[in-house]
Amino acid sequence: MADERTDTAELARLRAEAAQAAADAAQARAVAAQAALDAALAAAPAPQPAATDRTAAPQAAATDRTAPPQAAATDPTTAAPLDGYAEEVAAGYSFDGPVVPLGALLVDGEPQPAAQVALPLAMLNRHGLVAGATGTGKTRTLQLLAEGLSTAGVPVFLTDIKGDLSGMVEGGEGGEKLLERTRGIGQDWSPTSFPVELLSLGGVGTGVPVRTTVTDFGPLLLSKVLGLNETQESSLQLIFHWADAQGLALLDLKDLRSTVAYLTSEDGKPELREIGGISTATAGVILRELSALQAQGADVFFGEPAFETADLLRTADDGRGIVSALQLPDLQDRPALFSTFVMWLLADLFGSLPEVGDPERPELVFFFDEAHLLFADASDEFLEQVVQTVRLIRSKGVGIVFVTQTPSDVPADVLAQLGARVQHALRAFTPKDADALRDTARTFPTSPYDLEEVLTSLGTGEAVVTVLSEDGVPTPVAATRMRAPRSAMRPAPAAAMAQTVAGSALRARYAEAVDAESAYELLTARVAQQEAAAQAAATRAEAEKQARQQEKEAVRAAEERERELRKIQAEIEREEKRARAAAERARKERASAFDSFLRSAGTQLGREITRSIFGTRRRR
Repeated sequence: MADERTDTAELARLRAEAAQAAADAAQARAVAAQAALDAALAAAPAPQPAATDRTAAPQAAATDRTAPPQAAATDPTTAAPLDGYAEEVAAGYSFDGPVVPLGALLVDGEPQPAAQVALPLAMLNRHGLVAGATGTGKTRTLQLLAEGLSTAGVPVFLTDIKGDLSGMVEGGEGGEKLLERTRGIGQDWSPTSFPVELLSLGGVGTGVPVRTTVTDFGPLLLSKVLGLNETQESSLQLIFHWADAQGLALLDLKDLRSTVAYLTSEDGKPELREIGGISTATAGVILRELSALQAQGADVFFGEPAFETADLLRTADDGRGIVSALQLPDLQDRPALFSTFVMWLLADLFGSLPEVGDPERPELVFFFDEAHLLFADASDEFLEQVVQTVRLIRSKGVGIVFVTQTPSDVPADVLAQLGARVQHALRAFTPKDADALRDTARTFPTSPYDLEEVLTSLGTGEAVVTVLSEDGVPTPVAATRMRAPRSAMRPAPAAAMAQTVAGSALRARYAEAVDAESAYELLTARVAQQEAAAQAAATRAEAEKQARQQEKEAVRAAEERERELRKIQAEIEREEKRARAAAERARKERASAFDSFLRSAGTQLGREITRSIFGTRRRR
């Protein structure tokens, strides 16, 4: 570490000596040019002075304008020595530690190579803002910053919505106009490619797929994507809590859908009532919004293998920081999804990185292009999380740079945390534009500039800059002609992008999606078991019912047989009774006949005996 500090100090000393030498040389040339000019003026009338450029500071406006306008274009290094505000700017941007060069100060519309404007690496974890109207050079400034950070060994993550930052994989194309511009600001330009890792959300587009699980994404960010209100968000948090308590992994959207469906079913309602419960209407809203999200193709963004945010903090073999560019060309109509996804990356970094305080250079710098999409229709809870992340993540060595059209696109609480400002030109065509221009000018420190006038007169690739010095003090406001990126300022050809992805060290780990056992499979099995148990119970109940029915039928049959038996018995008894009665009658009849016979026989016999005795018997 001591050797590194010694090397840094030595480099700073050499830079200072080189700057001083350049200034001395420029001054000598200026003196010679002035002498030649004086001689020419003695022989001819002086030319008309050039019009004053509105980007010049008031103090700088006093510089000698008698030199022919073409002199600066022929050799910009012959500019007059720095004085006034230009000297103050040069001193304000002279830093001891490593820097990211931005450009050269503009005085009367001409760049001053001796007054270099730069951004100290040590202050990049204090975050920043790049703003300006469409077509003023914001994206090229983003590219320039990414290149400077990569060169300094700092990893970079950026959102490439339009796809034109993929050109960093190739060296830029130099032309006479470009080289004339770079020479004029003291930039030693040469075409250079940079180590780029092309990423894509879930593999949509060209890039290594980036995925995360629903559990890691969390209910707060997911609620913003789904557009849920506070009550629905609370219900979603309750669902996440229940799934976690049950050991059900929410990896993809079908896991969440199955969980919501289960908890609102007859089987799940008793379990959910134990921890509060959710209404059927709320569950219906969540399910509908999940269906809409799936219809947008969001299924590919959630799942495994989940992207490890530590893979963003890598350097190439040559020591340069790797630029991780998240390709989003097909997602411009879904801003909430990608912006919230990137916020998840920040939140995950915040939770995983150790505290490092204020390092000499950041561990990672995030660039949010089209940052206004991040805050569009954001809930108060989401904005609060963004503000907290921006405020605290700097202690983890992570810097954030928002890229948007006007500072008003960024909430005031977030804007207050941004130490570096690069403001490109603004337009004031409408009263609303004029108000935005006035508000933008008020966000800068006090300076001699009429910023409302300057900001409307800047050309493409020019900006008003102020940063934090290494002591944490804002630097002087400087109208700056920005340096040109050294990589290609256009989208990379499809073949070059495909080759970059094919050679990625991350491709083997993240290219193929994995569908592991999770809530969907577990709840499907649980429902199947419950249905099987219910079916078995129903079968048992039916068997018991049939047994009871059979028993009842058997009892009824027995009772019927008993009734039949009793009826038969009664009939038998009646028959027996009739038989006995008949027998009795027959007996009685026989007895009566016999008695009659006996009486008749007795009578007859008595007569015969009487006749015999009394001799009255007839003789035959």
